[in-house]
Amino acid sequence: MPPRIAWLRYGAAMFSMTAVSKRYGPGFALGPIDLALAPASTTALIGPSGAGKSTILRLLLGLDWPDAGEVRFDGAPLRRADLLSTRRRIGYVIQEGGLFPHLNCAANVGLLARTLGWSPARITERSRELAERCQLPVDALARYPAELSGGQRQRVGLIRALMLDPPALLLDEPLGALDPIVRHDLQAQMRELFATLGKTVVLVTHDVAEAAFLADRLVLMRDGAIIQQGSARDLLDAPAEPFVRPFMTAQRSLKVSA
Repeated sequence: MPPRIAWLRYGAAMFSMTAVSKRYGPGFALGPIDLALAPASTTALIGPSGAGKSTILRLLLGLDWPDAGEVRFDGAPLRRADLLSTRRRIGYVIQEGGLFPHLNCAANVGLLARTLGWSPARITERSRELAERCQLPVDALARYPAELSGGQRQRVGLIRALMLDPPALLLDEPLGALDPIVRHDLQAQMRELFATLGKTVVLVTHDVAEAAFLADRLVLMRDGAIIQQGSARDLLDAPAEPFVRPFMTAQRSLKVSA
């Protein structure tokens, strides 16, 4: 039995949402939706602005709480009493890395590990290991975020998210603020990293090509609902409704006249 089919049959999801809905003000921001994310898979949440993509990430991490339904992580319901220990098992990356400007990058990376009682030697060893994996010069860890390029800050944010070796990684528009050349390079490095680490990765992006490049599964959303799930080819070849194909093909590619 193929691994994906076995996962669906036996329900061993790393993340799952069952009949989840969330309101902000008078209207629904999300749902009700059902969603299950397989272990060691990479899923991209795509859709127009306001579709509910970042709301899903916040609910998976416990930054927001559903008004109805249940969120589960690694087989257990997400509970407020357990959030601290749960979040230590989920890496979270936002644009520019979300780094503390008054701390150098080494201090940013090791912040949570220090609170858990890791020794300085262990923190340094893990930081250097991850810097190498993320293709960040080790000496950059001694600098402050303002002294780094956008791509370097994003790498530091990724290193911080991976510091405790969590089984899951959530990324909210991690490359959105980068210039095209840096973004292209980081896309390739992140895809290789995801493939080698074997973690459950969930990312939000407005870039359909980026989503198709990084993820083996796309979840297309609109108005707080899931419209279709599958590979990029699935969505292009068998759109679930008329909205799907225009959305997937809307981004321009550069055409240069002779």
